[in-house]
Amino acid sequence: MTRLRSVVRGCGSYLPRTIVTNDDLAAWVETSDDWIIQRTGIRQRHIAEPDETTSVLGIKAAQNALSNAGIDPSTIDLVICATSTPDHTFPSTATQIQAGLGIHAGAAFDLQAVCAGFVYAVATADKFLTTGAATRALVVGAETFSRLLDWEDRTTCVLFGDGAGALVLEAQPGGGDSGDRGVLTSQLRSDGRHREKLYVDGGPGSTGTTGKLRMVGKEVFRFAVGSVTDVIAQAFEASGTTADDLDWFVPHQANRRIIEASADKLGIAREKVVLTVDRHGNTSAASIPLALDAACRDGRIKRGDLVMIEAIGGGFTWGSALIRW
Repeated sequence: MTRLRSVVRGCGSYLPRTIVTNDDLAAWVETSDDWIIQRTGIRQRHIAEPDETTSVLGIKAAQNALSNAGIDPSTIDLVICATSTPDHTFPSTATQIQAGLGIHAGAAFDLQAVCAGFVYAVATADKFLTTGAATRALVVGAETFSRLLDWEDRTTCVLFGDGAGALVLEAQPGGGDSGDRGVLTSQLRSDGRHREKLYVDGGPGSTGTTGKLRMVGKEVFRFAVGSVTDVIAQAFEASGTTADDLDWFVPHQANRRIIEASADKLGIAREKVVLTVDRHGNTSAASIPLALDAACRDGRIKRGDLVMIEAIGGGFTWGSALIRW
């Protein structure tokens, strides 16, 4: 049975100019390269300069994705930006990306699901495209998390970085089975009872300040490995596929130990796991599209490959999407 699918036409990314290594961090906070690598797998991260706002990063990633797709920006009729670090309370960062690309039609809005934001954004764009509400969507994950960090808290400031990535999705007819190109299924979950485990202690509606990121690392690790594999198992069930069918697993790049433990629990071979956390750190909603673009540019992800993306974010929010590239 013929049905519309959200097919990936192109991907792109952008990283800020400034690189901060673990040794750089050790110069102003009590930590070390060995301590960070052992616990997280992170070796360096990119940090945005004052002129590199979230929308600036998003525009550059989007331009690279559109160039990769060979698509004129004027043909995009939906822009979704997944971010927890918008330029302004309003207007949305998505509208600023839209304007920066010279797009003057269609809809643009932000989506906030923290580190799971890009998966949520892909799932949302998929609903627009497969129902005929849009024909081409630009899905961006862009973050300047460095502006939320307490640089005296060594348990959190070593983890995060800044960056942006983007996908161009287009509605195309498919045969209705798992052999189709495009988004095959998406699974989204949330549970607000876990707020105190990973949150920012400020906001315009509470403190009137931006606030700083706070995290109970052991609790996040436990939940990430123990509870979020449901959305991956359900994606396999919904699509009639298995871990053996996967070509690539592209999870949220939060912590190498979490990524490897999750893959092992799901029976996904480690050689199928795309890892960029060592170079980028945790870039929240930007981490998955950054990793996707890296794996496309180096030739790992190819047309026809079966790719699983998965993430967990503060709240907690979590989700997965299975995509035939």
